[in-house]
Amino acid sequence: MKKLDLITIGRSSVDLYGRQVGGRLEDMGSFEKYIGGSPTNIAAGTARLGLKSGLITRVGDEHMGRFIREELEREGVNVEGVKTDTERLTALVLLGIRDQEQFPLIFYRENCADMALCEDDIDADYIETSRSVVATGTHLSNPNTEAAVLKALRIAKENGSQTALDIDYRPNLWGLAGHGDGESRFIESQDVTQKLQQTLHLFDLIVGTEEEFHIAGGTTDTIAALRAVRAVSNATLVCKRGPMGAVAFTGDVADTLDEGVSGPGFPIEVFNVLGAGDGFMSGLLKGWLDGEDWTKTLTYANACGAFAVSRHGCAPAYPSWQELSFFLERGVIEPALRKDQEIEQIHWATNRKDDHSTMRVFAFDHRLQFEEMEGATDKKIGAFKVLCLDATVKVSQGKSGYGILCDGRLGQDALFKAEEKGIWIGRPVELPGSRPLTLEPAIGADFGGLSEWPLDNVVKVLCFCHPQDDKAMWDDHIKTIQRLYASARRNRLEFLLEVIPSIVSSVDDETTAVIIQKFYDAGVYPDWWKLEPLKTQEGWDNACMAIGRNDPNTRGIVVLGLDAPAQELFESFAIAAKQPLVKGFAVGRTIFGDSARAWLKGEISDAEAVDTMAVKYRALCDTWDKARASVGRNTD
Repeated sequence: MKKLDLITIGRSSVDLYGRQVGGRLEDMGSFEKYIGGSPTNIAAGTARLGLKSGLITRVGDEHMGRFIREELEREGVNVEGVKTDTERLTALVLLGIRDQEQFPLIFYRENCADMALCEDDIDADYIETSRSVVATGTHLSNPNTEAAVLKALRIAKENGSQTALDIDYRPNLWGLAGHGDGESRFIESQDVTQKLQQTLHLFDLIVGTEEEFHIAGGTTDTIAALRAVRAVSNATLVCKRGPMGAVAFTGDVADTLDEGVSGPGFPIEVFNVLGAGDGFMSGLLKGWLDGEDWTKTLTYANACGAFAVSRHGCAPAYPSWQELSFFLERGVIEPALRKDQEIEQIHWATNRKDDHSTMRVFAFDHRLQFEEMEGATDKKIGAFKVLCLDATVKVSQGKSGYGILCDGRLGQDALFKAEEKGIWIGRPVELPGSRPLTLEPAIGADFGGLSEWPLDNVVKVLCFCHPQDDKAMWDDHIKTIQRLYASARRNRLEFLLEVIPSIVSSVDDETTAVIIQKFYDAGVYPDWWKLEPLKTQEGWDNACMAIGRNDPNTRGIVVLGLDAPAQELFESFAIAAKQPLVKGFAVGRTIFGDSARAWLKGEISDAEAVDTMAVKYRALCDTWDKARASVGRNTD
């Protein structure tokens, strides 16, 4: 059995998408950064649909090249074929959404890394690991890249693998249009037609818009163009027709497009056509490689294209397999899919990156507790929080499943340093002890402070709430958290909601579950829940059932410590670990309390503080791992 389902080959870039919609590219004030380039998008899109995809390309030896590589790895794409070019920069593209018809873009591809791809970059052993090779037309425009593509196709054919071509015609990238005409989709060129027709016989599947078949066939008569392609290739021809869906011809080309095999289109609002073809191709390849009939295959493709045109960005818009399946079963309710809350929640939750199935979190986001300690100053607290990070790193040793909770007011230096350590990072936003909930001033009255956060930071908010709170108090809780949650999503940040009802009043086995349901009823879907240790199995069952019935895709729960003695924490772990939704703990004062008090008074050194905290943190990690192992759950 082959290791990979497909390998794409060709362009890779960083897309800088204007956040403002409706203005000129000249007037864009900020940009979102995504991976881009047709083969790169397709590799990510097919991986989201459950295929095992790989990519052959080149990226620069710099920040943008590393971003592409890391993002592909997070998407689950095999990057063995991604070469690092030490002499050239990664390609960039600036893009915007002007209106329903205009989508300006500028390609920054002068001597870029992916256009230096050559035959030496094609590893026969790597090609042989895949069931198929997918090429795109741009890399046939240059002798060196063309030679690389042809070598990959030749090896694939010799090994009985399938081959596919997305014509992907961009006149600008064939040197036929100026830098300001990146949006142009069609310019006639006999040279391009001739170049394409020299390779069409190498493919089992050829995909393009009507205009792309015009360039491949050498005529603007679509049927004639398809027949010209058929004359040199036995491939299945798939012609995209925009809102009319797509048709496939497996044999002779009929007299009209309507006579081809088709799949249903979807009545959705067109928001952004850029990258729609790559989304379509991802769905098409899913059906094709899974052996589905052409009607179902085109249905997948049309649906994936519909998602793409409904959202901002290219690759980030593409659906997961769970999302696509849900959409096909339920159908269109809101034509602007990005405004369909049910689908958007599935999209967000099923496309989150990184594995956090085990969470061993050292929480030193405390502020008030540090400030009340003898000898504390803001500067000394900040320095001690760096030591807390050092203890975390000493225990984690570069392994996954470890993290910190650290604030940005007193712990900024630790946060900056943590970005290099590969650990999970959560940041609190509430004023310590506030009830009703009040946020730190740095978040801003409009919650705009979250726009400054790195995308790997998780928004954590603690709400002291109880089912017995009066309506005014609950209205205040809900209003603040709804706004914070919306701001986190808008800024592509995960959200952790912590609730501690026992501080407010007495609790029973229903208390936490009732609170959880209140927030879901308000439309808040936390990626993470942080809950105090529940005393009984029934309490945990109720809380977990409340989460599971509302959000089956939640990241899960972490258990807080509340400054409990170590033995009490160990006992609470034994109960919590029985729940699949409980992924780990987030504990602070039990680990740092004694060391912080001694260090702030000058009684122990930096190294002693780090060592002491590391011992306590490691003991908690070991205890959690043993508790999970005792109920048959992996902690790697």
